[in-house]
Amino acid sequence: MTDRADGVEPGTGERTADAQPSLNLRTDVPHSARMYDYYLGGKDNFPADRAAAEHVVKLLPTAPAGARANRRFLGRAVRFAAQELGIRQFLDIGTGIPSANNTHEVAQSFAPDSRVVYVDNDPIVLTHARALLRGTQEGRTAYLDADFREPEKILAARQARELLDFSAPVALLAVALLHFVPDSDEPGRVLARLASELAPGSVLIISHITGDLLPQQDRAAGGDNVVPTYRSAGVQLVPRSHEQVAALFAGFELCEPGIVPVHEWRPDGNPEDAALPRAHAHAYGAVGIKR
Repeated sequence: MTDRADGVEPGTGERTADAQPSLNLRTDVPHSARMYDYYLGGKDNFPADRAAAEHVVKLLPTAPAGARANRRFLGRAVRFAAQELGIRQFLDIGTGIPSANNTHEVAQSFAPDSRVVYVDNDPIVLTHARALLRGTQEGRTAYLDADFREPEKILAARQARELLDFSAPVALLAVALLHFVPDSDEPGRVLARLASELAPGSVLIISHITGDLLPQQDRAAGGDNVVPTYRSAGVQLVPRSHEQVAALFAGFELCEPGIVPVHEWRPDGNPEDAALPRAHAHAYGAVGIKR
């Protein structure tokens, strides 16, 4: 966890003068965001991340395909919120290392005046956010150095209050995040606190790793060792069932098609999604509307 909630100057991508982020990247220790970057074919990872990720891939060769499907889900869900629901404000927690089709890029491609606040607490994510997470002239973006488990800090942060009008609908994103939050940290309670600030018509976008989709033969071949592999690398990983993911949407009405494998949520004809077996998705995706 971090001790600050500071970030970039809205609309510029530059950090404010008084912001002094930690530069201890701990490159000798695997990190979930950098492992995810490796699965996506990125280059912002280090030997410790690659070694841990490659071990996972040996146990579960379809992990990179599932990661790519999750990334495409993010794009479709943001597009749905911006284009079909008319939402112009996004609070993206657990941003991760910037890749193609970041939240602001998707939202602002449909509505250039969209405002996006990114939240993460990893120094290497912060470094890339400063350079890459820049908005349009009409829209604004900001970055908070904060932890999901500190909702009061997120909600009270200057960037959130300046960029987001909580009396109007906001899209709250927790994509590929909550499976790194153990039950002891009460992810449902934290989400509920964040959601309590959202106006009716706001949306919650979640993707979450699950073991529901993994066939028994894949479990026996090594899939059951993925969680211990993450944990032995110092990364908490908590797959959750369909029922447990549904509980995270308390207070929200699920949009069609509900909670489904990420590549089956409102598919747009992407050929990789069309060819992906359910067993290779490894994660559920869903969007809910606050009524």
